[in-house]
Amino acid sequence: MSSTFPRTRKSRRGYDIDEVEEFLEEARRVYNAEPGAPTVLGSDEIRRTAFSLQKGGYSPAHVDAALERLEDAFASREREYARQVSGDEAWFGAARRNAKDIIDRLGRPAGQRFRRAGFLTDGYDRKQVDRFADRLSDYFLRASPMSIDEVRTVAFRPKKGGYREAQVDYFLDSVVAVMVAVR
Repeated sequence: MSSTFPRTRKSRRGYDIDEVEEFLEEARRVYNAEPGAPTVLGSDEIRRTAFSLQKGGYSPAHVDAALERLEDAFASREREYARQVSGDEAWFGAARRNAKDIIDRLGRPAGQRFRRAGFLTDGYDRKQVDRFADRLSDYFLRASPMSIDEVRTVAFRPKKGGYREAQVDYFLDSVVAVMVAVR
């Protein structure tokens, strides 16, 4: 029986133990490979990883914290490899271009920053998203403090006609990628 992470009570749902263990084994294999070796697992894929739920599974909070550390380790390694191959200027140039796209999105008027879900469909509460977007704007334009964890863990209430969840989630993934890139 595996005990990599604490488990939830048998009556509560946690992450599927076998899926988590298989993912971690693959991550170890990829991380230990030669830098620059072709792989299908990188920091972006780690950020988007999801596991099935099962009763008595691994504690989601513990696994998520480990995934964040793993993403940071992969991103650091990717950054160093890219800087060796392309140079600092190319690496930071790409990060600046991505940051500019983010800033352009944040510069849109409140209520119009993302596409809206259908009138009868749940999306993210636009006011909450716009308030968080204003904080992100302060981070990017005024160097106001904000941690990667704040972006990774932000949650918005569902609301009919809100912003499309997939678009907001993709945007937040892009923000995390830029924050990780310039650490």
